[in-house]
Parts: sequence; C-alpha cells; structure tokens
Amino acid sequence: MPAGVSWPRYLRMFGASVLAMFAGAQAVHQYYLPDLSIPEIPPRPGELRTELLGYRLKEEAVSLQQQMNSAQKPD
Repeated sequence: MPAGVSWPRYLRMFGASVLAMFAGAQAVHQYYLPDLSIPEIPPRPGELRTELLGYRLKEEAVSLQQQMNSAQKPD
C-alpha cells in the first residue's frame, strides 16, 4: 500500500493525475498553438524569428557609440 492507501484508490488517483496532466498539456497547446513543424534545412543564425532582434541592434549601437567616443578623445 503506497502512501498508506489501498492499491485501487492509489491507482485511481494516479490515473486521475495522469489524465489531468494530459488535459492540461492539450489545453496549453490549443491556446498557444505552437509551431511543431520541423524544417528540412536548419536556419542560419539571424533567420529565426524568435531571436531578439532589438537586442542585436542595441549591441551594434553601443559598439558604434564606443568607437565614436574613442575616436573623439585626444590621446
């Protein structure tokens, strides 16, 4: 007897919890509609729409600003 309950009760609770997990996963997939397609050719870096494009632009702006600041300072 696991957890101090009878086997039939344990198996019913286990089955109910597994069904609840499956139902929850299905509800999440229906709500968010994930793209489950697998491309034949892996995308190149920068082609994924999930990348943070604003972050890359910010990094480029910061590096340009640092270059300009270093060029303006007289040594």
